[in-house]
Amino acid sequence: MMHEDNILKINTRLKPRNDFVFQRLFGELETKDSLISLLNAILRLDDQIVDLTVIDNKQLTKDFIDDKTGRLDIRAETMDHLQIDIEMQLTDQANMPRRTLFYLSKMYVESIKTGGKYENLKKTIAINIVDFNVFDISRFHSTFHFYEDHEEAFMLTDAMEVHFIEYPKFLDAEKNLHDPLHRWLLFLNEKLPEDTLKELMKMDRLIKESKERLDWLSSDAETRRLYEAREHAIIEWNSNMSESEAKGKAEGRVEGRTEGRTEGRSGRNSEIVMNMIDMGLDISVIVKATGLNVKEIEQIKNTMGM
Repeated sequence: MMHEDNILKINTRLKPRNDFVFQRLFGELETKDSLISLLNAILRLDDQIVDLTVIDNKQLTKDFIDDKTGRLDIRAETMDHLQIDIEMQLTDQANMPRRTLFYLSKMYVESIKTGGKYENLKKTIAINIVDFNVFDISRFHSTFHFYEDHEEAFMLTDAMEVHFIEYPKFLDAEKNLHDPLHRWLLFLNEKLPEDTLKELMKMDRLIKESKERLDWLSSDAETRRLYEAREHAIIEWNSNMSESEAKGKAEGRVEGRTEGRTEGRSGRNSEIVMNMIDMGLDISVIVKATGLNVKEIEQIKNTMGM
């Protein structure tokens, strides 16, 4: 039987996939080693990133936390001037590919000063860990580059690169604890069984350190207050989106019924007019019988080729 204290810890531990908590776990100077490990795992670089600079982030204000569309991302630059932006996105705003390209392009352009040389543009990578499905493929980790349409292996440039990690697909995938990316993604699951978490901590020193930091964050009153504010903002966003979607469907059903009735009446009128014309009735009689005007009757006749 699990000890009561352990149950309490699991229930009160903050969700690491909350974007605010994710930033506190990986986006601060003292968590640089964990960020390096996570990036090496995502980019499959086999520990090629040995050091980086975390770009100072001033986003963690109460106003920004409450912004339902706010973007809490982590920016870093390696010693060889590789720019990386990583974001945990919890809400599906149905615009992730375009949103990603916007921020990726903005970072790429801003990597040189006005009047600088194109060769000084820095390679830029955008990484999105999303808590929803984006693409109609089974792979949970997708990587995108610029390739020639007819020559599959011919790349225009590696200057920009985009990664998507669709977390629901990862949860359904077979897990491999010897894969560092799988270990980190498992750590991000707040519902991970305690025995599996302990196994991950034994296998990976940095996951152990991140878990200890998560426990510390969970016990900090100010962190918990901002976390709960962010959770509330996300819940409110999802609720508003659900209400808007339901309203749109309801309006669509009403409009469909209205259009259906209109089309039905129109079709019935056309049938009556055709029958009355076949009977040889004068157009003035048809006007009185149907309530249609002469122009409408003429339109029906033309439509029917009469």
